[in-house]
Amino acid sequence: MTALRPVFRTLVLVALAGYGLAAQQTAATRPVPASSATPASVGLSADRLDRLHRGMQGFVDRREAAGIVTLVARDGKTVDLHATGFQDAESRTPMRPDTLFRIASMTKPITSVAVMMLYEEGKLLLTDPVSKFIPAFKGQRVLAAGPDAAAGPVPTRRDINMRDLLSHRSGLTYGFLNGGPVGNGYRANGVTDGLTATTMTLAQAIDRLAAEPLVAQPGSAWNYSLSTDVLGRVVEVASGQPFETFLRERIFAPLGMTDTDFVVPDAKWPRLATVYSPDGAGGIRPMKDPESFGNTTMSPVASYKPGKTYFSGGAGLVSTARDYARFATMLLNGGALDGVRLLSPKTVELMTVSHTSDLPASGLVGNGAQFGLGFRVVTDLGATQALGSPGIYGWSGIYGTVFWVDPKERLVAIMMVQRYPGSTVAAGFQPLVYQAIVR
Repeated sequence: MTALRPVFRTLVLVALAGYGLAAQQTAATRPVPASSATPASVGLSADRLDRLHRGMQGFVDRREAAGIVTLVARDGKTVDLHATGFQDAESRTPMRPDTLFRIASMTKPITSVAVMMLYEEGKLLLTDPVSKFIPAFKGQRVLAAGPDAAAGPVPTRRDINMRDLLSHRSGLTYGFLNGGPVGNGYRANGVTDGLTATTMTLAQAIDRLAAEPLVAQPGSAWNYSLSTDVLGRVVEVASGQPFETFLRERIFAPLGMTDTDFVVPDAKWPRLATVYSPDGAGGIRPMKDPESFGNTTMSPVASYKPGKTYFSGGAGLVSTARDYARFATMLLNGGALDGVRLLSPKTVELMTVSHTSDLPASGLVGNGAQFGLGFRVVTDLGATQALGSPGIYGWSGIYGTVFWVDPKERLVAIMMVQRYPGSTVAAGFQPLVYQAIVR
């Protein structure tokens, strides 16, 4: 857990208060297509983007990462797509702009968009209890931490609802983040974190999760969790389609995200980047499959092979920088891209404001930051101590990837890397992107 925190703390910051919200609302009325342009045409300096490239090369030269792909877009136009280092260092296979990456928790914003599409269609409300769609969640109980745990689980004061799941205030947790009795129960009873191979289906796994007690009363605390995996199951029930089918037919195909999926087919496997971990001597080595780090067990190979049965809404997708930029540009445009509309601008607005302002700050989210419906939001830019602007929103993945959308600057930034734990690339990426803006 300690090793995870730097990854989340270096997520690009999100703030939607006052002026930043107004900027987003104005931007949402000016949809632009995804295309390419020169940096100067959209107010970025090519020379300063070279600093970004050199900075990423430094991580490779210091053997902190095998290879990195970065993408910067402004006004819907990709002005910089750069690959450095190696997709696989042992074979000296060069990193390429179309390399595939395990995006892990960057799956969460995509699942959240799927849920809000169903919300717009009247298939669900944010106030709906999850038990309306998944009966196994009826009669949930809470197991308090510390001395109160000895008293055993107590009934919840209210049901978990859709907003709780989208904003991680459901009372669920991740087994790898919880070393207490609830996390121990997850591990003892085979609750999957979505990071390793399993023979369970999504329905079976979520019913198993529902049988476990919560770590907090619904709505009362922020706990990063399997909430988004539960939302994947809600998508299945509310839409009548398998979750993976809904994403392919309703999001990936319309947006032209041709390389984004839960499975890497054999023909694309040579494009999948290798995951690296510290080698104990200041460098990196390929991660084993499976491999455990504390309470975390990860399967960087087997869990992406054809034939899988568990499609994790919180951690399961593979994508490319280009594909994810199309998703992010859709959000920047207020829910539309290239003539395809997935969401209303008002829905994107609701998703990218804070839904946790009444809760204590979380170390995983970072200073000055709160959480929206699927995204990290920043309510105090100064407290983040990072370059940015009011209105940024985004998230990261456990393997080191990160993205953000900046409505004020009409900017999308993507960084793809494969290293766990403790990748520091995201922290260096953010200022190197912003210093390249000259207009």
